[in-house]
Order: sequence, then C-alpha cells, then structure tokens
Amino acid sequence: MPTSLAHKLIKKHLADGRMVPGEEIALRMDQALLQDATGTLAWLEFEQMGVDAVRVKQATQYVDHNIIQTGFENADDHVFLQGVTAKYGAVFSRPGNGISHWAHMERFDVPGQTMLGCDSHTVQAGATGMLAIGAGGFEVAAVMAGEPYRLRMPQVVRVDLAGKLPPWSSAKDVILEMLRRFGEKWGKEKVVEYGGPGIKQFTVPERGTIANMGAELGATGSVFPSDAVTQRFFRGQKRPGDWKPLAADENAAYDDHVDLDLGEVEPLVACPSSPGNVKPVSEVAGTDVTQVAVGSSVNSSYRDLSMVAEILDGHRVHPGLSMAVSPGSRQVLIAALLGGVMTKLIKAGVRELEVACGPCIGMGFAPPTHGASVRTFNRNFPGRSGTADDRVYLCSPETAAATALKGVITDPRDLGKPPKVSELTTYPVDDSGYILPPKNRSKVQIVRGPNIQPVPVPNGGVPDTVEGEVLIKLGDNISTDHILPGGAEILPLRSNVPAIAEHTFEYVDKTFPARAKAKGGGIIVGGENYGQGSSREHAAAAPMFLGVKLVLAKTFARMHRDNLVNFGLPPLVFGDTKAYDRIAPGDRIRVSGLVAGLRAGTPVTAQDLTKGMSFPLKYDLSSRQREILLEGGGIRYLKNRRGG
Repeated sequence: MPTSLAHKLIKKHLADGRMVPGEEIALRMDQALLQDATGTLAWLEFEQMGVDAVRVKQATQYVDHNIIQTGFENADDHVFLQGVTAKYGAVFSRPGNGISHWAHMERFDVPGQTMLGCDSHTVQAGATGMLAIGAGGFEVAAVMAGEPYRLRMPQVVRVDLAGKLPPWSSAKDVILEMLRRFGEKWGKEKVVEYGGPGIKQFTVPERGTIANMGAELGATGSVFPSDAVTQRFFRGQKRPGDWKPLAADENAAYDDHVDLDLGEVEPLVACPSSPGNVKPVSEVAGTDVTQVAVGSSVNSSYRDLSMVAEILDGHRVHPGLSMAVSPGSRQVLIAALLGGVMTKLIKAGVRELEVACGPCIGMGFAPPTHGASVRTFNRNFPGRSGTADDRVYLCSPETAAATALKGVITDPRDLGKPPKVSELTTYPVDDSGYILPPKNRSKVQIVRGPNIQPVPVPNGGVPDTVEGEVLIKLGDNISTDHILPGGAEILPLRSNVPAIAEHTFEYVDKTFPARAKAKGGGIIVGGENYGQGSSREHAAAAPMFLGVKLVLAKTFARMHRDNLVNFGLPPLVFGDTKAYDRIAPGDRIRVSGLVAGLRAGTPVTAQDLTKGMSFPLKYDLSSRQREILLEGGGIRYLKNRRGG
C-alpha cells in the first residue's frame, strides 16, 4: 500500500500501539534536544530516574534563551547545564553558538531520525525529513532515560504546494497563509506533511521556517521530504554521509489534504496578539512602528539577513524606530561577516544582537510602552516581548525591512523590484561552540547554584473529592505566555519553581499567586485551546506548587494537557460548555468521584455550590495518563514502573 513519509517514519520507530489516529502509541526516539529555559528542570527530573547516561543516540543541550546575565541566576544555570551534560553523556552548545533549532538543523539533523525536544519549535527539524516533536521537560527526560515517547497517533495531513511565489512573498508568508486559513488549534494531534512540485523552490532553511511555525498551528509535527534540495544542504554542511533520500510513495493515503497555490500567496502579517490573527500587509500598512527585529529560530538564515541587508543597502533605518538583527547561529554570523551582509546592516543603522533567541523570548530589545514592534519571529502572545502591553506584528524579512525604511508597516511590493539573494551552497562550518562529553565521566562534578531548586512533585495521587474556589476564569487560546510569561525578569527563575510561581498570570492578574496561597489552592477555568504555545512545563508546575487542584477548560492544547498530567493536575473538559458560561470567579466548585472516574475513564459530576448547579466533566486522556494522575504525577509513575 502506498505510504506517506510521516507514516513511514512512525512505523520505523513504533515501539508499541496501533497506527490508528487517536490511539496511544509509543515511539522510539533517536535524539533529544534541550534548551536552557526548560532544560534545567528536565535534567533535574532526569537525575531522579536512576540512569548513569543518556540512552538516545544523541542528546544536545543548547544555551540560547537565558543569555542575558543580569545576575548570577542564568550564569549558574549555564554552569550546571555544562556539568550535567558532561556527567551524563550529552553534547553542550555554549552560549552564543546558536539558536537550538537553527544550529541543530545545520549540524545534527539527520533525515529519517526521530527527535523529542523540550521546546515546541523542535518541529523545525522536519525540514530535513525528520519526525521531530516538542514536549514537556519530563517527557524529554524520560526519553533520555530510555523510555519511548507516548502520544496519540496523529492524523497525517498532506499539504500540496503548487506554483511559484510571486515577487516579495517568501516562506514566512506561506506558513502565515496556513495560519490565516486554519488558525492555531487546527493542527492538534496532526502531522503536516508538505509535498507537491512547489517545494523544490524552497531551500532547507526556508523549509525550516515553514516547519517551525507548525507549532503555531498546534501541530504535533511538520515533515518535508529529504530530496535533492536537502542533499545540497548537507553537502554544504560538509556532512553528505548523513543524507539519504526520503519521500512519500506516489498515491499515498492521507487523513486529509490541503492545496496551496503559491502564486496566490501575498505578503502577510500576524497582528497583535496572536499568530493566528493574520491579515494582508496591505490592510495594516501605515501603522506606526517603534521597533523592527529580524531573527529568531524562524527567520535568521543567511538568505534572510541578506534580503534585509540588500533592501537597506544605501539607505538608513527610519529615525522614528530602532532595528536589530539576531543571526541564527555562529555559522550564519561568520557567513554574514565574510559576505559583507553585516557591514551593510551596520551602515544602515541596524543594531547587532547576540546569536540567541533574544527578543523572541523577551530577553532584551523589549518594545516601549504600548509600542508597535514588527518582528520576523514566530509568536506574539501578549507580554512575551517583555513589555506587558506590547503590540507585536509577525512578518517576513521582506516586510520587516520595508517597514524599517518607511517607519510604518509597509507592503514590500511598494519598493519596486526585489533584490536577488540566495542561500549559501557552502557554509563556513565551525563546531568550536559544541563541547562533547569527556571519555571519563565519573570525575565530573555538577555545580548547583542557589537558584537551582529541586523539582516540586505532588503530595500524592488525585483525591476522590476536590473542592475549591474558582481563582481565575479565562477565555479562549490562553497561551503558556499568559500563564507564566517570559522576559528578562522572570526567565532566570526557570530553575526555581517556588520563585517563578510568584509570577503566575503576571500579565493577567498579579494577585493570583497571593490569592491561591491564601485560599489553600483552588481551580482554574479556561476556554478553548487552553495552554497553547510553548512546551514549558513551568506553566503546570507553578500552579501545582501554588495549590491549584484542578484545571477545567473547553479544550486543552496537547503539550500543556500532558504537562498538567505529569504534574498531577487533572485537566478536565466541560461536557456542557453552557456550564463554562455560567461559572464565575469566586464560585466554589466540588468534583466528586474522581478516583473511580479516572480508573474507568467515565465522566464525573461537578457541583457549583455557589450557583447551585451541576454539570458533567470529561477527560481527554489516555488510560496511561489517567493512571499517572492516580499515582501522583509523572515522576512517581515512572519511578514505580522502573523500580525506583
């Protein structure tokens, strides 16, 4: 039977289960990817699993998020991460070496392999023919300890790209067009597989842009074939032996199909404050702008920086705004220096930021109060930039450069004929920023700074009856940035859950932590797609630490749902959404029969004691996940299974 590429990758790595959409399967993982904002917690969890070395082909720890060292916290994390990777046999990428997804694509992506990363944008590796998935740190720690990764068998959706992009449209506009059509929850429990004659015009870095923002669609993964374009990239990276051809069979079966005519893709922009709020640039042209930023894991290639440099060449950045660029890796930076790209940017008045995520995660270059910031990044959730009332627009490098010239959001088509730029065919390979583990790991000493605290775990399994006050009621598409923001003040606390918990819902309701503790815990109520966005398990760990007992929502985003389970917080789904409409903050809710309900997978009844009404709650969980809740979270569950 003709088979899709995604199905081939899943079948090759299937450890357990049936490949039936919706049923839980287990996949063997070849690689693990970690970054510093989530990696410290993952390694602390790994240490509790009782193994002396990572048990995947390669685990790679990047330092790319918490780069700014305004105090000891980030620096201490970096020392800890370098020690723990050396101790357990992982590769360490030093600060300034590269943004994890970009640098990994250059040096360690391997067509046909699987990878789990504690970062939602791990899906970028699908650009080279990998099946790469983002998950919480506990899941990555378990994979490094030798466990398969368990997930629901996704549907596989074929996206056929046909035609040719018009002038001034680029790969970023392709994924923005997908978001314009389908929104942020369409991809839940799906792998998006790109094909069709149109893909040949996209280089691997451009495919990376499209694959990366599959996370914004809510997709489990994004996959491109490994073809002649991929082979050329691997040759340019001086590792032709890692390449092999991979493609779907002709007439392969898919669960769904999307046709996208590239010739109709125009310059687009995601308006504040959601990646799914996409409009044609022409509709928002003229909006005043205070900042322009180019970079992040999604648009920091040599081609992208070159496009910006050529548009700005001989001109100056508009005096009414500031502009900055962040190369995706040390390799991109070297190439940009050697090719004169950085010189053109500097002469145009552009600031050069460090090789890191930087402004994308709120680490520096935050916009002014209520200032509009145009960015080539992948997310624009409220406050993610580090400014609470930010107005962030997401766009292509072409649109960003045009905006920088004019001082207002500008359709790049207004500039006339676009410059001709291309991706490199040979790269200045530099692996000096990677540190391999020593041969004798027994002598390695792990240094733990005072901000690095043990991972809190639930006191026990879910009780049969839970009662508490509704501490906060939220709407649809609440992201992990809403729950626990980024920014230079909060990010350094990622290794210290008790400390970072004090910032829970910082930009939504600053009183939440104090109220949660004063009430002895309580209940969170959310709408559709609760917990979308990043893989950060802190957004589950912090509410648990504050005493939250239940999270009720219309639906949950995949990664956050799984993180809640691993930290012992039942994510319960409204059986009747009318109950959501009637519940108000301060209502006292009682849920009874949880133990029997979890064991049998049957709905439970909740009572709003304040309103005097009852309503059903369901689970969007596998039998294994229900068992995890009954045993008190992922760490306890895995220890019990492994005899710890």
